[in-house]
Amino acid sequence: MARRAETSRMCALTRVEKPVAELIRFVLSPDGVLVPDTEAKAEGRGVWISINRDLLVEAIKKKVFARSLKTEVTLPEDLPGLTELRLQQRYLNALGMARKAGQLTFGATKVRGLITTGGLIALITATDAADDGRSKMVGPLKALHYGAAEEGIDGFDVPHFELLSSEQMGLALGMENVIHAALTRGAAAQAAVEKARRLALFIAKPTETDTGRAAVDGDLLPEEQDERREIHG
Repeated sequence: MARRAETSRMCALTRVEKPVAELIRFVLSPDGVLVPDTEAKAEGRGVWISINRDLLVEAIKKKVFARSLKTEVTLPEDLPGLTELRLQQRYLNALGMARKAGQLTFGATKVRGLITTGGLIALITATDAADDGRSKMVGPLKALHYGAAEEGIDGFDVPHFELLSSEQMGLALGMENVIHAALTRGAAAQAAVEKARRLALFIAKPTETDTGRAAVDGDLLPEEQDERREIHG
């Protein structure tokens, strides 16, 4: 039971319990301003929201934070934008750590080689990459997944992330531009994959389950939502 409490929380908007990897925590700063606690380590009472921009916008609109914290809440001018920026920074910092650990490879030729041998754990493409260059990476990656499925390899997954521009990645990594990159096996690279997944979840469209539950429960006070769940199971 204790382990479950450590690894899952309830989204204050949808009232759905999820792994913490699919949520983001918000806390009040010392001056009373709500801020994203992307590391989930800040002191004080926090509010967990599904890690998605559209759902965060909905939570703001429906005053979920004030209801959950039972106090007046001051919001920054652009909380969704600030949250995305923090998630980007965490991702870029993780890429930097992976590079220092020798677990990040650059360049189309080297990346294609890793795809061919299956020596990568994630493919990274700049959002402004040319279509032909992107297809030369995505095609072999699909073939890699197909081959794993044919061989009956369960759980094989090499994600493809297109989250930042070549300039954004280049500046963070001390290079002119980064178009194609690959993360190879190692703890630092795995940490970068996890940060990338969180950023990808934030900018993606919410699932039908999330939007449906939010539409049903989002206008109710927490105590009314609890009562509703007791009635309907």
